[in-house]
Amino acid sequence: MELPDAKQFLRNRSERVFQQPQDYATPINLGARLRAKSRSAQSVRCKLPPERDSGAEAESDSQYFNIAKVTHMQFVSIPAGSFMMGCSAGDHECYAEEKPTHRVSITRPFEIGKYQVTQAEYEAVMATNPGYSRGPNHPVDGVSWEDAQKFCEAVNRRGDGYHYRLPTEAEWEYAARGGDNSCRYGSLDVVAWFRDNSGGTTHPVGEKKPNRFGLYDTLGNVWEWVQDWYGITYYGHSPESDPKGPLSGEYRVSRGGSFRGLVRGQARVSSRYIQKPHLRSIVIGFRCVREPVS
Repeated sequence: MELPDAKQFLRNRSERVFQQPQDYATPINLGARLRAKSRSAQSVRCKLPPERDSGAEAESDSQYFNIAKVTHMQFVSIPAGSFMMGCSAGDHECYAEEKPTHRVSITRPFEIGKYQVTQAEYEAVMATNPGYSRGPNHPVDGVSWEDAQKFCEAVNRRGDGYHYRLPTEAEWEYAARGGDNSCRYGSLDVVAWFRDNSGGTTHPVGEKKPNRFGLYDTLGNVWEWVQDWYGITYYGHSPESDPKGPLSGEYRVSRGGSFRGLVRGQARVSSRYIQKPHLRSIVIGFRCVREPVS
């Protein structure tokens, strides 16, 4: 299969994607005043629990709460298996970066967040809430890839027996499909908050129908950061077993679509959205993977 010229495609794609100011840093800056007003009316800041576990050592830094006790993050066990990654059969909306469709094997089971990380969960750990569409159970947005890494690192410092990280792009798509080979695991109106039903804002997680693995909002609400660097031609030569993306790059990848649908069209499980790792967007959040510490 003939692959597109990477430099030319990225140049064209950059013109399409990065000229969407409403999806990037500008709205966050403009929203600062709105957030300041909303804080005076209603705070979604999480409080320390009134009681500590017996024998627990006092912590002076509130960002190192017991994550399981304060935020009740829930995870779903995903079995090992294989699937066809990339453009789904019969999907005519695919971009070149979603091709070629290729078989991927996930060789080990893993646990992934049942929901996108919420604003309450993020603030309980990081002592700040960058969310643009405010609500404790709304997915956190306005976070960069680097911010998501810092969240995982902070949770890992708690030493609860698990290692928290972002999913690889392959893990994310495998979990998001839930065993479904189509471009969407149901009617968008039933499974996702997207441009036609969102009212221009995010919504509390878990209100739409989950996929077969029991995961909510893998389509719509907010794009989700994954671990991988972006490579336009990577699908053409990636390993079949547990691919982890290119070794380096300029952009990181997010997946799943958002409540806006202004870039990359309506939400599909194979669509990919790129952003520099230090930049924040009001349409990007994340969910975590966890694995037992050996």
